Formats: sequence, C-alpha cells, structure tokens
Amino acid sequence: MKTQNSNAFEALGVSPVLAKNLLKAGMTEPKPIQEQAIPSMLADCDLLGIAQTGSGKTLAFGLPILTKILALGDKRRPKTARALILAPTRELAVQIEEAIHMVAKGTHLSTALILGGVSRNSQIRRMAQGVDVLIATPGRLMDLVREKCVDLSKTDYLVLDEADRMLDMGFIKDVREIAKLVAKGRQTALFSATMPKEIEKLAETLLHDPVHVEVARQGTTAAEINQVLHNVSRRDKKDVLNKLLTNPALSSVIVFTRTKHGADAVTRNLAKTGYSVAAIHGNKSQNARQKALKGFRDGTVRVLVATDIAARGIDVPGISHVINYELPDEAESYVHRIGRTGRNGAHGEAITLYDEAIESARLKAVERVIRMKLPREDVPPQFGPLPEKPHKDHGHNEQNRADNAADGRRENNRTHRRKRVLRKTADETRMFANDFDNGAGDKEATSREESHKSSKRSRKNFGSRNNAKRNRDFDGAKTGSEKSDTRNNKPASPKRKKTASRKKPVRLRKSVRRAA
Repeated sequence: MKTQNSNAFEALGVSPVLAKNLLKAGMTEPKPIQEQAIPSMLADCDLLGIAQTGSGKTLAFGLPILTKILALGDKRRPKTARALILAPTRELAVQIEEAIHMVAKGTHLSTALILGGVSRNSQIRRMAQGVDVLIATPGRLMDLVREKCVDLSKTDYLVLDEADRMLDMGFIKDVREIAKLVAKGRQTALFSATMPKEIEKLAETLLHDPVHVEVARQGTTAAEINQVLHNVSRRDKKDVLNKLLTNPALSSVIVFTRTKHGADAVTRNLAKTGYSVAAIHGNKSQNARQKALKGFRDGTVRVLVATDIAARGIDVPGISHVINYELPDEAESYVHRIGRTGRNGAHGEAITLYDEAIESARLKAVERVIRMKLPREDVPPQFGPLPEKPHKDHGHNEQNRADNAADGRRENNRTHRRKRVLRKTADETRMFANDFDNGAGDKEATSREESHKSSKRSRKNFGSRNNAKRNRDFDGAKTGSEKSDTRNNKPASPKRKKTASRKKPVRLRKSVRRAA
C-alpha cells in the first residue's frame, strides 16, 4: 500500500526521494492543483495558476523545482540561488521554507530565507556560499541586491506566490525589477487567488505561453465552512465577542480586524477579560509574530487577533472558528480570512460581527465576490460564565506587557518633568519674593544681571572686530540699569560718553530697488 501511495507522486515525475518524504509526512495522494501543475512544470512550461487558499499550491510548484535541482548536483556559486520564490508576507515565506525543508530531508538541497524584521547579517552569511532555493519577500531582497549581497543572474526558476496580495501591498514594482535581474531563459510560475487586470498584465510580461491551471473559481469559499452573520453595533462588539468565547467549542479562534490599532484594542479587551490571547500585525517584530504563531499552534494561545497580514498562507491546523470582528476593506480578503478554517476537508465555522450603520457597503462587496447572501442569525446566548481571573499567559503576552510598561514609563517621565518645572518655578518665585522682602530687589536683580553679562562677556573672543562691537553695545546697555537706580531715589552713576559709531548706510526697500 505504501509503495502504491508513493508511486502516486512518482507517476507525476517527482523524485523518489521526495515522494518518500511525502509519504512519511502522511501525504499519500496529490491534490488537484498538484496533479495539473507538476507535469507542466517538469516539461519546462511557464505556469499561471488560480487556486483558493489551502489548495496545496506550495508543493505544486515546489516538487517539480526540487526534482530538477536534485539532478543538477550540489555545486553552487557564491551569492546565487538556483530558484527564487517570492512571497508577500513574512509568515507565508516561513511556511514555504518549512514545507520545502520537510520534502527535502536527506538530500543536498539548501535553502535560505530573506525577509524583513530580523537581522540581515545572518541572511548575508547564508547567501555567501550560494543556495539552491531562496525564499524571500520583495522589499528585503531588493535591499540585499542593491548592496550586491545577492546575485540573481544565475537564477533559472522564478515563482510568484500570492501575486494579487503583492499587488495589494505595493510590491509589483519590486517584482518587475527582480524579474529583470533573473536569468533570461528562466522558467516562471505565477499563482494567485484572484486575477485582477493588473495581475493579468503582469502575467503577460513575465510568462511565455503559460499553461493555465484553475482548480476553483475566483472568490469560491470552501464548502466545509459554515458562514453566519450577526447584526451587532460597533460599541457592543467587544461584549458580544467575550460572550461568544465562553463556548468551549471555540477552541482555536482567529479574530480578524481591519487595523493594527483595532487589533491591539481587541487583544487588550480579551486579555483583561481573562482569555489567553496574542496579536499579530505589521507593527510587531518578526520574533514576536513567530512567537504568537507558535503559541497558537501548540494550543497555549486560544485566540489569535490579526489583521489581514495573516489572512493568507498561514497554515495552522485545527482552527475551529474564524471571527470577522470587522469586515475587510477589500472584499477578496474575506475569502482568505475564512480560508484559515475548514482546511484539508475539515469542518470550520466563520462568524461575522456586522454593524449595518457603517459596514453595509463592505457587506455588499463581500456578497458580490462570494456570490451568495450571508445567512443572518441572532447572537446566541452566553454559553457559560466569563473567566474569573485574568489568564496567566506564561510569557505569550510579553509584548503586550512590554508595550504597557513602556507607556507607563513614558507617563512617569512626563509627570517627573512637570514636577521639575513646577519646582523650579516655585524656587524662583520664593527667591525673588525674599529679595523684595529684604528691600534689595532691584539692586540684587541688577547685580545678577551684570554678573551674568560679565561672565558671558568673558567667554567671548575679544580679538575680533565683531566682538569688540558687541562689547561696546554691552557697555551701552548698562545705562538702562543705571537709570533704574533713580527710580529708588538713589544717586545715578555718571553717564558715560557715547562712543562715535559709524552710521549705517541707508538700505532701500525691495520695491524701490526693483523699480530702480
């Protein structure tokens, strides 16, 4: 039976070593997109694939490329990569590398991961000897290419995964530049969940007579996902979310928000209520994002709050529910959000909290994309009591605690600064009050002013003509303080003779000069 299952991939032309590793990982039968894409790529054809999230397209392009590279041997050139796979997000790039590592066990194949949010030094060292497969995000890759740390001229295989997401994130310009740097006779594969006009134009410029592979219509949602809509006003969404999570059936939940600040607000609310929760979005460091995903995978984090950065490519098994706290701005993102559950034939639930007052246009756009009306239901009653005590996260909410601690330190610093200013003002007020009480207010003030000016004058360079002029002006300024002595009925100091000063030339106004 095992031989028969392994031959299912071998029959498509996959290397026996790779097919054996697939069998060990429990993958016995190729998926539809793999059955169509693998033979075409092994025949050196360019490929244009349209498939929904979770369809198995990573191995659809990974297996034929690895099979070809295995036949080339293990000699590599410094700073080069035989194959380049571009991904729009860090999480998707990490997932692709993990999948290739799993398939390539026991072979000479080497990989490198280049993405932002982490130190580039280790990435540069990894590329120094050259690799077989390079997985990268466009931004960081272009940085290293400009620094001449990566050479793409020897890259014979180029894969663009989630091309429509790259378009949404503004990476298309970098993708075009990278494509120009890759070998001219390359083989290119482009995969996308949707096919807007911009992606069609990109495919026309990058692909040569491609084979079209489409296993599901654009905007198709998995049949295993049960979708439901609850009418909830914006101010009541936090309370409704807390009540929904009292049901133990929601064992592993992703909550999607539109913005990063919204994700942080939802995370704080759930953590305060007592749920084990972590957040993932673009403002988090790569280490914090990977730590949150790790906790979510191993079950120590029950709720993962995310923006649409996690809506694609994040393959976490066993997600029971997806909750759309807010509908997305881009209707296509709804399909990718709910695609996190119901993967590989499993059953999943997708719940949307909908505020009719502000989200009606977004709902119409979503229903237009998925070609169906979302069924509306009343919010179910609270299943059980809320958590009594805040959950001890054992380090999984360290980033949230660090952010709160930083906010506290900033507030303390502002408070201390205000206190110092008030204390200094109070001391000066008391000092002047004491001087006036002693009847020597003007005299002391004048003496302090003169001592300050004399010390300032002593620091000047008296050798220059400009400083000499300033000294004369300084001496003349004393007459003002001497005049003030007459107000207290004190004998005024003898007036100094005014030094003859050179008259300044008359300067005409701009309008006069222009007329002249």
